[in-house]
Amino acid sequence: MIKVLKPGFYSTIQDLGRIGFQQFGVPYSGVMDRKAATVANALLGNDESDAVIEMTMTGATFQFSTNTFIAISGADMSPKLNNQAIQCNKMVAVKFNDVLSFGKLNTGFRCYLAVLGGFNTEIVMNSKSMYKNITEQSVIKKDDDLMIFKDSITNISHHASIRFNTDYINSNIIEVHRGPEFYFLSENQQKALFATDFSISKDNNRMAYQMEETFQNNLKPIITSAVLPGTVQLTPSGKLIVLMRDCQTTGGYPRVLQLTESAINIIAQKFTGNTIRFKLIPQN
Repeated sequence: MIKVLKPGFYSTIQDLGRIGFQQFGVPYSGVMDRKAATVANALLGNDESDAVIEMTMTGATFQFSTNTFIAISGADMSPKLNNQAIQCNKMVAVKFNDVLSFGKLNTGFRCYLAVLGGFNTEIVMNSKSMYKNITEQSVIKKDDDLMIFKDSITNISHHASIRFNTDYINSNIIEVHRGPEFYFLSENQQKALFATDFSISKDNNRMAYQMEETFQNNLKPIITSAVLPGTVQLTPSGKLIVLMRDCQTTGGYPRVLQLTESAINIIAQKFTGNTIRFKLIPQN
């Protein structure tokens, strides 16, 4: 079991998401940066779909009531075990009563904590991902007791030699495909999409990232249609909105671009004021 001493700014239990319920209006949810989360699990020999803790901007503080192993990946939040610095992207042994804490945010925005065997928490619609009105809690809270699989320590296999390139966290190139309404844009508008540096506005969260700059828009709204994480919508006011893991399942704004999976990982590590540039993937 792990006790939450401090929850951090916005920390949740997430896995790879809630698949197969979108026709009921249920978001996919799941980890914002799949690359980082799956690496953290791989370091421990976990299944890639095992639940992890996603921490945003500031880390949480945890006390362990059992011996286990952990791995931390994604944003560098200066992790410490019993006030001693530990490395990210490495398997770390944790003992009874050890305290894991985090400090200065050095790179990125979202950090992932994996524990050997994964978190044994509430499952709703085949997923442990927290989401308001779907799961009992939408974030972890102070004094929460988070269950883990106690017997998993006897089955550990060492994967600590995994090499993880974290350069993507600092990249600002967001690779995209054309969206369904891309060709409704004029040729000049299409060129401007890929020639402009867009900055992340203060309106960014697990549901969507809104860009600060206004993009010329004379398109009419569309009939409400399906959207996905990574869909880029163009609002009537000319704002670009990049939908993220907790996004709605349908929308009425033109869908001008669609991010690749790797691009979603990159933008998930951005915060207010960071700049990005869209890069179109050529069609075959």
